[in-house]
Amino acid sequence: MPAYPLTAVVGMDDLVLSLLLSSVAPDIGGVLVRGEKGTAKSTAVRALAGLLPSVDVISGCRFGCDPHAPDPDCPDQPHGHEHHARPARLVELPVGATEDRLLGSLDLDRALSAGVRAYEPGLLAAAHRGILYVDEVNLLHDHLVDVLLDAAAMGRVHIERESISITHAARFVLVGTMNPEEGELRPQLLDRFGLTVEVRASRDPEVRAEVVRRRLAFDADPEGFVKEWQEAERALSARIIAAREHLMAVELTDGVLRQIAGVCAAFDVDGMRADLVVARAARAHAAWAGRNSVTSEDVRVAAMFALPHRRRRDPFDAPGMDEDLLDEALQNNAPEEPEPPQIDPDDDPEGPKGGPGGTGGTGGPDGPGEQGGSGDDGAGESAGDGPGQEPEAGAGQPNPGQPGGQAKTGPQDQENDSKDDNPRAPAPTKDAVSATSPFKVKSFKVPGLGKGAAGRRSRALTVSGRTVATVPLAERQGKSERQSGRVHLPATLTAAATQQHARGREAGGPVLLRRDDIRLGVREGREGNLILFCVDASGSMAAKQRMAAVKGAVLSLLLDAYQRRDRVGLITFRGQEADLALPPTGAVEAARMRLDRLPTGGRTPLSAGLRRAWSVIGNERLRDPHRRPLLVLVTDGRHTAGEDPKRIAAEFARRGIRSVVVDCERGPVKLGMAGRLAAGLGGELVTLDELRAESLAGMVRAQVHEAPGRRIA
Repeated sequence: MPAYPLTAVVGMDDLVLSLLLSSVAPDIGGVLVRGEKGTAKSTAVRALAGLLPSVDVISGCRFGCDPHAPDPDCPDQPHGHEHHARPARLVELPVGATEDRLLGSLDLDRALSAGVRAYEPGLLAAAHRGILYVDEVNLLHDHLVDVLLDAAAMGRVHIERESISITHAARFVLVGTMNPEEGELRPQLLDRFGLTVEVRASRDPEVRAEVVRRRLAFDADPEGFVKEWQEAERALSARIIAAREHLMAVELTDGVLRQIAGVCAAFDVDGMRADLVVARAARAHAAWAGRNSVTSEDVRVAAMFALPHRRRRDPFDAPGMDEDLLDEALQNNAPEEPEPPQIDPDDDPEGPKGGPGGTGGTGGPDGPGEQGGSGDDGAGESAGDGPGQEPEAGAGQPNPGQPGGQAKTGPQDQENDSKDDNPRAPAPTKDAVSATSPFKVKSFKVPGLGKGAAGRRSRALTVSGRTVATVPLAERQGKSERQSGRVHLPATLTAAATQQHARGREAGGPVLLRRDDIRLGVREGREGNLILFCVDASGSMAAKQRMAAVKGAVLSLLLDAYQRRDRVGLITFRGQEADLALPPTGAVEAARMRLDRLPTGGRTPLSAGLRRAWSVIGNERLRDPHRRPLLVLVTDGRHTAGEDPKRIAAEFARRGIRSVVVDCERGPVKLGMAGRLAAGLGGELVTLDELRAESLAGMVRAQVHEAPGRRIA
């Protein structure tokens, strides 16, 4: 099936413009597209590939070397003199790809058949001089992120593994799409994206109807739909080529450079990458608009794309730009306009009525030949209405104007935006308590060697990491990949080496392998944990300082989980039921908002809170049975609604789920209900005096430290 045409995308002007700017100037550094699901993120990126100009490559070179500037270290050297043009590539990196697939690996076919070491290029080699696209880039495993960071920083890939030492060029435009609700990016990778754009489906019914109309037409007849938009696609592709050719002629004056530096300084961004990206993007926008020099409007557009993700100080800072502050910074750092030359009328050789200094025309200012007059034959027409002018933006055409076009499509959309900034967020509650400021949490690790999901906290057997041992294939029959690992070629060949003479291998012939020679690598990396908070939000827990400390501790642990790839969830119970306020996640922006809006008051359905925690832990175990949970129950132990919690607490103890009960009971007379609850759970009891955020975080660390190590089968 052909790709959906980019010119047919409706209402996503920012998304289209950011992709086009990266196509005009690949050195910008690519685009990160953030937005809710179903907003044409992947559709637009895949549609871009068909618009890019072809690239000239050396024939027979697997690494796509430029014949005019070949890579001197290319593994396919020496190159021939023949070259040809091929379409620019858009290479997709799957989230579940292995490191070998990304970097390349030993060519097993040639190694086993011919007995020679040969390198098989990976996805980074295929993406050279093209686009590397990562859908759901925020879910990419850390070991792949590390490889991408190295390649993006150096423009080269270095492979030192399995007796192979190879380096090759890898310059590509990195494009990623993500849904922020599923977690955030590591700061290092976030900074590598030159531009970022937030997309959201329009709230205008007319725009939404047009989106559905075009998509249905495409699904019914893909070939016919693409043909209908073929001319628009050709025109857009030609404009990309023209802008690339014009790019080097665009002037970036010292005054504009100082304005860019002033804007970046005003937003207090780290390092100098922001200044470089804004300068490159501003030149690309000027070239796209056909201007010969960069203007303040070009700088504004570039800053709107390049600065939002660089001004974030921690994951709790929501992305976005203060446009008033941007306009103020642009005005304060505006380049000085040169004074117009003073012309003496007596020195004008053309006179006041002709040439550049005159009014033109044949009849003087009042004559019939006056240009720009207000006669009837010229009324209502503008200079942009002629056939030689650019078409008006809209109707699916990319708009080279400033970002923000898709967010406000009409008065109705503006009204909806003002009323509903985040339709998934709970409504503010007047009795909600804000959290205390988050703090840095010291590292804690689960002792022993686990088998949990890849993370950055506890030692575990994972599909990535360093190889610590090898085992015969026969010992891992029926095991999962995490338990068994991948084939370890050096160990396999070593095991077979001593048997080659007995097996009758001829000199120079292929290596003779048998099934019992195969060795699998056992790799040790890091795993993440699940920390589930179950907080009593009933009337007896309504003390503001108490709830603020609890929320601050959750936010602090969530920030630490974001950095170390843990998962943190929050359950609250009040009234008659329990609410999953924060599903296990690393999406810290949504977490902060939900925590701040949690209300308190009502009865205490303790058993409902425990049952909801049981359900959440069970669902997480279905997703990943190796992730080890820790339940932190914050309550005074009372239950005034629902069934007695003893039976469900006994189930937690029977299943061996580690738990901590924070006793919030206060006053001279204490009933000790929280202590009995902790005993029923088989967990640890902590008094209310230890509820300070620092104490709660330290308690969680200590409890996780005490968890017994897992035995390896």
